[in-house]
Amino acid sequence: MNIRCKDCLYYLPVDVFKGICKKTKKNIEPEQVEESCYTANKKCKFCTNFTLSKEDDQLGTCMDKTFAYPDMIAQKCKDFKKIK
Repeated sequence: MNIRCKDCLYYLPVDVFKGICKKTKKNIEPEQVEESCYTANKKCKFCTNFTLSKEDDQLGTCMDKTFAYPDMIAQKCKDFKKIK
């Protein structure tokens, strides 16, 4: 799996094209790869309960019941189980 800044806990989006790293305070792009301070954020695409749709790579389901987006933040989800 690719490590991208937009998947980091410390990524703060400013707009679609740029963001700020809350740890280093540097301007970064969402697709930029920065492994030095990366900490994975809780996102649906990193959960064992998430299944990506076969028809659409931008949509999936949670526990085969509820629609979910891969980049949806799941900080307060009680069923979140990180993929190992």
